[in-house]
Amino acid sequence: METDLKLESTVWVGSKRYRAVLTGWHFNWTELDKKNRDKKTISVPVAEVVGVEEGRVEILPQKSIEDTDKVFTVFYVKRSSTGSSYGLLWTLGRTQFSVPSRVLRDQWTKHLRAALKTHSPVRPNRLLVFINPYGGKKKGRKIYHSLVAPLFELAGISCHVIVTERANQARDHLLKKDLTGFDGVVCVGGDGMFSEILHGLIGRTQQEAGLCENDPTVTLQPCQRHIGIIPAGSTDCVCYATVGVIDPVTSALHIIIGDSQPLDVCSVHQASGLVRYSVSLLGYGFYGDVLAESEKHRWMGPLRYDYSGTMVYLSNRSYAGIVQYLPADPLLSSPRDRTRCLSGCSVCSRSTERLFPHSSDAGSLYSSHYSQFSGDSEGEWVTVEGRFRCVSLTCMSSSCPKSPLGLSPSAHLADGTGDLILVWDTHPLGFLKFLYRHTSTEDQFDLPFVEVHRVKAVRFSLPPGKEQEEYEEIGGSSGGMDEEERGYIETVSRSGSQQHLADRGPGREMTNVQKTGNPFLCGLCCSKAPAVSVWNCDGEILPSTEILSRVHGQLVRLYARGIEDGAAMHCSEDIERGCTLQI
Repeated sequence: METDLKLESTVWVGSKRYRAVLTGWHFNWTELDKKNRDKKTISVPVAEVVGVEEGRVEILPQKSIEDTDKVFTVFYVKRSSTGSSYGLLWTLGRTQFSVPSRVLRDQWTKHLRAALKTHSPVRPNRLLVFINPYGGKKKGRKIYHSLVAPLFELAGISCHVIVTERANQARDHLLKKDLTGFDGVVCVGGDGMFSEILHGLIGRTQQEAGLCENDPTVTLQPCQRHIGIIPAGSTDCVCYATVGVIDPVTSALHIIIGDSQPLDVCSVHQASGLVRYSVSLLGYGFYGDVLAESEKHRWMGPLRYDYSGTMVYLSNRSYAGIVQYLPADPLLSSPRDRTRCLSGCSVCSRSTERLFPHSSDAGSLYSSHYSQFSGDSEGEWVTVEGRFRCVSLTCMSSSCPKSPLGLSPSAHLADGTGDLILVWDTHPLGFLKFLYRHTSTEDQFDLPFVEVHRVKAVRFSLPPGKEQEEYEEIGGSSGGMDEEERGYIETVSRSGSQQHLADRGPGREMTNVQKTGNPFLCGLCCSKAPAVSVWNCDGEILPSTEILSRVHGQLVRLYARGIEDGAAMHCSEDIERGCTLQI
């Protein structure tokens, strides 16, 4: 019960009279009738107040100020339904209050601003912003300057903006430049730009902690700086899976109020060191083939993914492999329990206590959490071998507009586990049914050729004899490469966050799958299908086939709060019809 009363007075909104009350945690205004009886109450949490300005002020679509002595304007988060079951759209609410005197107006603005500082201490003050001007429809600059920058200015956030001119510029900046004074890093772009920020921040944090990213047994240091995502790319999977909508204003408001959502990250290693980090999809087989095929048709834009998916499906491929995985505790959660990781998820909250049991500081991981990687626990690994249509690992649902429930609907953002999905070789219509169920509410795992396991680590290797085939088919055919292709391969093979991986052994890398004379569309037009596929790691092709992937619990934090339940919006509407509306 709130007893921390700060200020109360009569105010006017337009021609209607209200009683406004500021408590410790909420700002409420209640409409009064002619007999001074309460009618409708609007309640805004202080933590969701964006800013307070003297006079009549408007921010979006254009800023305008009318300075009046007896008026102040309050900006706050306002929610609206997107029409789906999950995810709420945030907009900038604005209410102008008139009071009898300038003294009272100054009291209101002073108390509201003081309440913001007291009850929203984690809000960012200074941000480093990277804009990708080439991503998506090339509207990154326009989105930032017209929709996001005015909101940051209203909230009193100072920003250092960098418009990137080349690939990996953001990552390199984070690895090498002075980051003192920045509370967080914001990317204006798609999943590719987010991946650059991810690799740069993780790499920088491990450098400062003196840890080696190339060692898969090392417990990585969680990053203290938050990452904000302003969606402006051709794919915005991470934003959709952590916020529930793809909307720049919604994401900007999450950043402003300092929301904090921990996120699990997979590190992907090969024999000699780190290859990449992944948060959404690490896929071999179908998903790898689609990405490799789509790279040949970049001129088609986003349509290339649909086209390539169709052609790869028609090629009807499967691949031999050995999958080993380290199961997570089945008593904590299950990928088939039909739960959803929503804002305030209890599974992720319990995992925080499990991952950080002796420290309130997320920078200190429980040292025994990853003891399973020691040689003493090799017997806990489970091994399966056969032919697979696809092998996938995801640390989140990987939902998107085309697949609202995602690759694994019950996956969690911050429970320290990933979901391993194995799709065994099957007839084409069976595989088509599996793919189609991703676009509906049907259970894609309820098929006899599909397995899903909640895991902490995964190894993938080729069966004996296939390693030589791989080398002959791919490595052996690389003699015809020109210098440009060799430079491309060298760049890809050094795609880790610090570009200092050791030399790789022969027969272990997919060095030139997309560049050799062996086209991927073999099932339709070639006599021999490829013996191996490639790994799709968050939209990037990995140079390695045999990998070890390990899940690092809550390694980074986003300016987000998870997907809000759309049912809460309907509940608020019901409350409004009663007497109180919580916005």
